[in-house]
Amino acid sequence: MKTIFNIALLLVLLICSFQVISQEKTGEEDMIVNSWLVAGPFDVRKPLFDSIEDLKGNIFQVEDLLKSDYFNVLDFRPADGEEIIWPGSRKSWKTEHAGEENSIELSSTGSKTGFSIVLAAIYINSRRWQEAAVEVQSPLMFEVFLDGEKILSKYSFDKEEDTIPGAENGKQVFETGSHLLVVKLLIDHEKTLGHTLAGKITCEDSLTKAAFSIHNDPAKVMDINLLLDGVAVNSAKPSSDGSLMALSFSETMPPEGNKESWTEIRNATDDLIYSFRNAKISGLQWTGQGNRLSYKTNGDKGSSLWVLDLDSHKQYMVLENIKDMSGYQWAPDGSYIIYAVSEKAEKDDSGLKKLEGMPDRMSWSRRRQYLYKADIKSGIRERLTYGHLSSNLQDISPDSRYLLFSQQYPDFTERPYSKQLMYLFDMRDYSLDTIWINNYGGGASFSPDGKKLLVTGSPVMFGDEGNNVTNGRIPNGYDTQAYIFDLKKKKADCITKTFEPSVLDVFWSKVNRNIYILAEDRTYKSLFRYDVKNRSFKELESGMDVLSRVSYADDALVAAYTGSSIQTPVEAYRMNLDSGDYHLITAPKEKQFEDVSFGKTEEWIFRNRKGISIDGRVYFPPGFDPEKKYPLIVYYYGGTSPVSRSFGGRYPKNLFAAQGYVVYVLQPSGATGYGQNFSAMHVNNWGITVADEIIDGTLKFIEEHPFIDSTNIGCIGASYGGFMTMLLQTRTDIFTCAISHAGISSISSYWGEGYWGYLYSSVATANNFPWNNKKIYVEQSPLFNADKINTPILLLHGNKDTNVPLGESLQLYTALKLLGKPVELIEVEGQDHHILDYKKRIKWQKTILAWFDKWLKDQPEWWGHLYPEGNL
Repeated sequence: MKTIFNIALLLVLLICSFQVISQEKTGEEDMIVNSWLVAGPFDVRKPLFDSIEDLKGNIFQVEDLLKSDYFNVLDFRPADGEEIIWPGSRKSWKTEHAGEENSIELSSTGSKTGFSIVLAAIYINSRRWQEAAVEVQSPLMFEVFLDGEKILSKYSFDKEEDTIPGAENGKQVFETGSHLLVVKLLIDHEKTLGHTLAGKITCEDSLTKAAFSIHNDPAKVMDINLLLDGVAVNSAKPSSDGSLMALSFSETMPPEGNKESWTEIRNATDDLIYSFRNAKISGLQWTGQGNRLSYKTNGDKGSSLWVLDLDSHKQYMVLENIKDMSGYQWAPDGSYIIYAVSEKAEKDDSGLKKLEGMPDRMSWSRRRQYLYKADIKSGIRERLTYGHLSSNLQDISPDSRYLLFSQQYPDFTERPYSKQLMYLFDMRDYSLDTIWINNYGGGASFSPDGKKLLVTGSPVMFGDEGNNVTNGRIPNGYDTQAYIFDLKKKKADCITKTFEPSVLDVFWSKVNRNIYILAEDRTYKSLFRYDVKNRSFKELESGMDVLSRVSYADDALVAAYTGSSIQTPVEAYRMNLDSGDYHLITAPKEKQFEDVSFGKTEEWIFRNRKGISIDGRVYFPPGFDPEKKYPLIVYYYGGTSPVSRSFGGRYPKNLFAAQGYVVYVLQPSGATGYGQNFSAMHVNNWGITVADEIIDGTLKFIEEHPFIDSTNIGCIGASYGGFMTMLLQTRTDIFTCAISHAGISSISSYWGEGYWGYLYSSVATANNFPWNNKKIYVEQSPLFNADKINTPILLLHGNKDTNVPLGESLQLYTALKLLGKPVELIEVEGQDHHILDYKKRIKWQKTILAWFDKWLKDQPEWWGHLYPEGNL
């Protein structure tokens, strides 16, 4: 144990190049604050009529000056020389060192108002979760804030005859990471008190003291609040000519996690020209006619659609009070709008419901969407579709004559158990042409000349046209391909058949007639240009590892996109599609992360038992020292999608690394983005191959990296990865502990109970069912092998999960409890497959870290704090 914490102490000296202040020992458990960052004094004054009683019968007290919110403590990030702007003056944080009495003397320059506020701050770094007492001593009034929360206060001045300054203290929780302690003090210039400040932290023992450091450097490592809080850019959309940009932002604000969303319009030089902040609008889009935007507002009677002309600054309504209106799209010539309206079936209050097929379990199953047309010149609104199937608009032809829309209906006779009908509707004569009726549906849009369609869908959407799988394998239906479909010949040509990345989104430019493809390329998400004439692909450099959204100007070679990288939060860029040049539009989290230090990342690849290369990457802790031993966390999905190199996410590897873990992420066979033969290995496998790859990869990784403590290895996965976590523990004892979020314990029950269980299984277990393939449905199910599990396992599950029902964790929990195996189950109240509630997500994330600390660091205190033993 001492060795671990000595390592941790040395690690502190390295992390982020912290300037750790020397600490005088006043006893086995005390740490004296020998240096403070100080700002001020700032003159403050009593309000007018301060001696007159308010409505509650109170008069203004001197301590109310201290309690006033002059500063937002949450905004502080003190550093030597950093300015604080105060009306009429500028003050800077300065380092003040303690004297012989372990205290500093605060500035007491004259005040025009008689009272002043002084700020003092320190950073406290903790290499583990622990409790310690904080004490602040001063003859002045003061308030103490730890990470923005007030923890101590003293609302009285010492008496003149007092020889020892008054103090306040209390035990506080310090989670792993950097913490900011701010003291706000009030000086009464009429009093002759000393203006001193002293502080100390009292640790429980020398062991916990060794994991502490006090410093004046704002450098820190990743934490959950950095990940969740602050302003984020969500999308960027260029106007038709590319001269303007619509940027969508959101801001999450602690401590409640309240969120505000808005859109800004910026010009080509990124100057703000219009803001929709504090406007309750939705569905904002460019109309395609000049610099005009349309957006929806919602009222009691329905939704209204407005147009804002940014050139004339005029706005007008084009649709009013449309009940249950959802999406809409402008005709290219601007003459009409196609909009969708949702309708519900009549409510049955009998309390009994006859299911009309498996999809009828879903809460929205009896809602249908229909298409309407609104003529702009006349204002006439016309219903276009009716019936018992929803109609989904795919696109409007470039000449505004044709609508392309689709319908879908269940067909349980063959996988994937639904059929798509694609229609071409002539707006001139109202004739309807059925383009296809396919088992596998997809998205479609018109070519620039309107004679072809650009289609995305399964490799077998058009028979074997897109199938590039060899050796008789069944292709992975989630490995999306792109097709050019000739409307006259009604024939599809797969343009990505030999293109290994998996297609995410497509755009056919009418300016240069090239196709732009956003694709999943191994662990990257990149933008490619497809030259239609030469049938060739070229990757476009974007400056980001993972592009999340790409939008295009209709009439210019301009694109805009948002994206992130391993150590870079989401940013927005503008790209010239002709030259390939790109530049940053906004990086709203740059300031928030400027003091954050990340460890390095490296690629690490091994070959599986068949000689196939299995990608992986490694996240190292900040201040990594290869001469030391580190616990290891192994992360995987194992299903059909690779774990991308994006920043953050539900399982932020940078956050795990910041807690002092090495994190190994691997991409087992079956993932998309590596070519169809690789992704096809997911079909009819359910972990048979993947489990071996994770075990073999982990063992080889440990063998090749001597800095890994092979006795402290944890693993974690979610959804299909949660299933893999469960399955792995039936196959190996190499893991010290394991975490499964929303995992599948019985493939057969998931197949029948989850909203999409049978649909996902139509790909993952193509043509195989519980009654004809017990090898997969029973033998590969962790529940039926529960007696082989010996690893302590934490099961996490939202109790409103409709994808993987809670019962999947309950079953395994019950089995392991009856078997006397170490297991814990945490239900997250009211959450579905993803933990989205702000406060619940923070505790859920801390639960994960605490479980790993308990088993991989022999530090059970955090877990015990979160989940104390109950006498139930």
